[in-house]
Amino acid sequence: MIVLSGADLVLPDRILSPGTLVIDGELIADIRPGGTGALRGHTIVPGLIDVHVHGVDGVDSLDGEHVSGGGPLRSIAASLPRYGVTAFCPTTVACVPDALGRVLGQVRRARQSPAPGAARVLPAHLESNFISPEFRGAQPAECLRIPGQEGQAGLDGQDGITTRFTSGDILREIEKAGRDVGIVTLAPELDGGMDLIAWLTARGHRVSLGHSGATYEQALDAIAAGVRHATHLFNCMPALHHRTPTLPAAILDIEQVAAELICDGFHVHPTAVRMAIRAKGPERIMAITDGTAASGLPEGAPARPGGQTITVGESGAFLADGTLAGSVMTMDRMLRTLVVRMAVPLSEAVTMCSTTPARELGLAGQGVVAEGAAADLVVLDSQLRVAETYVAGRLVYSRNPRLRDSV
Repeated sequence: MIVLSGADLVLPDRILSPGTLVIDGELIADIRPGGTGALRGHTIVPGLIDVHVHGVDGVDSLDGEHVSGGGPLRSIAASLPRYGVTAFCPTTVACVPDALGRVLGQVRRARQSPAPGAARVLPAHLESNFISPEFRGAQPAECLRIPGQEGQAGLDGQDGITTRFTSGDILREIEKAGRDVGIVTLAPELDGGMDLIAWLTARGHRVSLGHSGATYEQALDAIAAGVRHATHLFNCMPALHHRTPTLPAAILDIEQVAAELICDGFHVHPTAVRMAIRAKGPERIMAITDGTAASGLPEGAPARPGGQTITVGESGAFLADGTLAGSVMTMDRMLRTLVVRMAVPLSEAVTMCSTTPARELGLAGQGVVAEGAAADLVVLDSQLRVAETYVAGRLVYSRNPRLRDSV
């Protein structure tokens, strides 16, 4: 049994200051007011959940199995608790079928046999092959496919790598993986896009609008067909226009859709972040990092997510031609940015970083500090920096000397 006493506790309906929290096994057993323990000046929040992260600390989800620690996903899962993350969706860019199958095999093994001391591995998020070439961002063009076309495409590349595969080859990998695929980002305006939405939703996958030039009307049709998620709102989609509503307008307007938002202050301006929160409410916004292998590395350091070289910049990761290739943000920094730079109340920031992602992904008992909930917790210091992280009641990261009392 572990007692955490004296911290402020961010509960679903209020902040208890100070409070005492008791962990018994994998669950929160008791929460009560008051406390005089070593955690005075600290804050306890539910574990942060990142539904869109490609990598961290130099490792990408699409790296080969040679990565130390049992492969890239186990390495990423071991690194993320340092940043307050207790669960995450391993995210891929458009890739060849063999690479996709390899990642999804790692997801399955990590879910079946969780590593001690690591963040929970959730079903994968595929920033898939079925996105708009015009809005692909840094995604490899040679791996994009039209879902309604079965013809071979692509070229034989360097190092013997071939991109000669069909859309059906990708769909077979998704079908083989089953529930180890959680979210699939696609552009509904592509030929066969609506049929693909029906195919995916019928198999229990969560379809997301993203990397898309869909019109407002096309987006509404996709939502009517079962789409309930939007990938990094505002990024890699048409600009919001007051006279001709576009994809962002549909995402903001339709309550059923929960939207990812990169809240680093660079991918989306702080004013636009606050506007999106006011439009949808924190209960419909999921703060994401879109973190890459460059996340956690010093400025100027190189990384190679998906085989492409990127460089860490002050505000993001960039390809050699200057294309923005994802963020260098981590979830703890995002929480601080929301609260300190964007003046979002701590309780709302926690909702966006923990509670909403957990609810949208159907993670019962996660994303909240409550009796009977999973003891996935983060202890933050007075500067909102991670001091300790717990996953299923186990201390998996500690920066400070002992802050807890065991009984």
